Amino acid sequence: MLTEGFFQQAEQSRNAAEYKSAIGLYKKALRLFRKESDIPGILNCFIALGDTFRAKGDFTKAVSDYTEALNLAEALDDMSSMADALVGLGLSSRALGDWRDALLMIDRADRLYRGLDDRQGEAFSVWAKAGTYRIKGDIKKAVKLFQSALERFRALKNRSGIAYSYCGLGGSSRVACMFRDSEKYYKTANRMFRKLDDRFGLAYSFCGLGNARRMHGDYKNAILYFNKAENLYEKIGDRVSYAYTLWSIGTTFKMQGALLKALENFKQSAEFFRQTKDPRGRIYCILGVGEVEYLSGKRKTAKTKFSKAAGLADDYGFNLEKKYALGLLKASGRAKGLPLNLP
Repeated sequence: MLTEGFFQQAEQSRNAAEYKSAIGLYKKALRLFRKESDIPGILNCFIALGDTFRAKGDFTKAVSDYTEALNLAEALDDMSSMADALVGLGLSSRALGDWRDALLMIDRADRLYRGLDDRQGEAFSVWAKAGTYRIKGDIKKAVKLFQSALERFRALKNRSGIAYSYCGLGGSSRVACMFRDSEKYYKTANRMFRKLDDRFGLAYSFCGLGNARRMHGDYKNAILYFNKAENLYEKIGDRVSYAYTLWSIGTTFKMQGALLKALENFKQSAEFFRQTKDPRGRIYCILGVGEVEYLSGKRKTAKTKFSKAAGLADDYGFNLEKKYALGLLKASGRAKGLPLNLP
């Protein structure tokens, strides 16, 4: 009973986005489950720890815990837990830059969920797959899958899944330059997250709304939204989302001509991306710093950064970021080529 109590307290903390507390409680439960030789309990702890470390942007630890969970699930022939661990591994691998392996793992999980007739699991795996195609740069496929996930979550009356699907559509629409649609999706998600009291979701949708306003040229309101997201992410302890928000703030300052403020934000976010081993974030920051250098008259060093970013994006298969970096290289040869505004 004591062990289960620690686990339930940890679940409550994680659901409230109190990740540090949740991790401590899960570890207490894990030690007791091990002492009791409770293998299913140990398995549940590893999956929960993986979910929590992933939520706070510590993807290396998440991969380690999901791998432990997958090994145990395979030993127990627990197909449901195997699928859960595989989706977690896929999402974590995607964040570390390996979207190819991520798709393989998520596809495997999807087959397991379908075999179990687990409709919640199927909806989640479709949502995870959609985000992976978004990272790959296949926006049409991403939108189609996010719409499929939305329909599935609606059928299940899963409000959280519906809201996160709207966020996925918001991000994909922005990259497709459909900025009004993007803002509409994020506003719908934000209203839902308020009702759900989902702090992470609120931060996520605030950042999305900020980027939608940024793409409309409404920099004042963009910063207001970003600041709301920044404060929530800092309280939650999600370093990766916090870093992307800093990058967004830096980009907004760059568009306003506040180059020193932009550079400060790019450097801060770059350090977080270095710590969390997020290659896509690193590419964003290299591009941002390069743009600031170009606008400051340092064209040679700026072009070097654009070229470096293009090479890294090519290595990881980030098609949109590669296209943007090559566009900067081409634009830098013209007198009025910059700034551009990465969606």
